[in-house]
Amino acid sequence: MLRTGVLVSGGGTNLQALLDATGRGDLGAEIAVVVSDKPEAFALERARAALVKAVCVERKGKSPEEFERLLVQELEEERVELVVLAGFLPMLGKGFISHFRNRAINIHPSLIPSFCGKGHYGLKVHEAALARGVKITGATVHFVDEGADTGPILLQKAVDVKEGDTPETLQRRVMEEAEWILLPEAVRLAASGRIKIGGDL
Repeated sequence: MLRTGVLVSGGGTNLQALLDATGRGDLGAEIAVVVSDKPEAFALERARAALVKAVCVERKGKSPEEFERLLVQELEEERVELVVLAGFLPMLGKGFISHFRNRAINIHPSLIPSFCGKGHYGLKVHEAALARGVKITGATVHFVDEGADTGPILLQKAVDVKEGDTPETLQRRVMEEAEWILLPEAVRLAASGRIKIGGDL
């Protein structure tokens, strides 16, 4: 079974979607460890409640290189084959990316290439979509590379923008109708070999 490590920074709603899929027995992968850069992240509580190893590797007070070294060390100790970024805010550098080349995926709350890249995260993505007046938004799962949301796209799902939407209501709909569906599906596809993990794409 594919050993998966999940990196989180906040509440962990996308992590919960993966944990729920595991509980139903339809993820096809084992969540071996959940790692957060913030000790107060509620995602760590979600992991512990599901009896999954939960670890904090704080970024504060560390160089980027040291922080990434500790992340890699934690994931390697658990023999992680696939890394899932599920609301993980720190940008990862060349050291981490090269170590997990084509073995790390990210979920982003827009239809890339719209509303992505540096500065586009959380509610900011939905604020930008509403400010632009788009009628359709969505979510994207992509491989992680050295850029910000620039890796090869794996899955996308569209979500309607409705009249009267606020950033908060739109964020919730994108999570419910796209993110929580796409991320478990991407892991399932990786576990079944339908998405190639590792090596050259």
